[in-house]
Amino acid sequence: MDPNSPLPASLFQRQDETPDAEFYHHPRFVAHIDDAAIAAVKQLYREYFPPHSALLDLMSSWISHLPAEIAYPRVVGLGMNAAELRANPRLSAHVVQDLNEQPSLPFQDQEFDGAAICVSIDYLTQPVAVLRELARVLRPGAPLVITFSNRCFPSKAIAAWHALDDRGHLALVQRFLEEAGGWQPITLLDRSPAPGRSDPLYAVVAHAATPPIQAVIN
Repeated sequence: MDPNSPLPASLFQRQDETPDAEFYHHPRFVAHIDDAAIAAVKQLYREYFPPHSALLDLMSSWISHLPAEIAYPRVVGLGMNAAELRANPRLSAHVVQDLNEQPSLPFQDQEFDGAAICVSIDYLTQPVAVLRELARVLRPGAPLVITFSNRCFPSKAIAAWHALDDRGHLALVQRFLEEAGGWQPITLLDRSPAPGRSDPLYAVVAHAATPPIQAVIN
């Protein structure tokens, strides 16, 4: 992929283009990565989400992997399955929304202190639009932690994801953030806990940029 050219629409095609609402209709109360990778996700959240933060768990389900010992007074989950979201003990509120149909987020500007997308970025067909919205709803300097492994629902992952290896996935997510704008800095991390013995775990961490100060003309 040419880093200077627009991302072609073909990169966001999927093997299964039936409505996502049908695919996610039945709840899946399973973990999508193993315990060691989950522990790596929790550690990232310890590092980037301070206590008492208001958090947005985007593409959420029945578990958010937030560290149990840290109190977060407000955690809003946005996902595809209402039963999974209702079963998530960390959520104080939830929204059922298909981001591939409606990438606009139903939240106010600068409403959250942090956001997470856990092992789901590969399913977004409009990731740039979603990430642009995330930059809007996060307070300046707030972190976004995007994690992924080598597992997915193959039929629902975008073509670009299938075409790349793990390092390519990191570069692709960075590209999405750069195209969205409003993120600075962007950090690429390999937090794989035990190579060859557990699921790998990669992360892209970005911070919502501080809006430029507007000059006042009298």
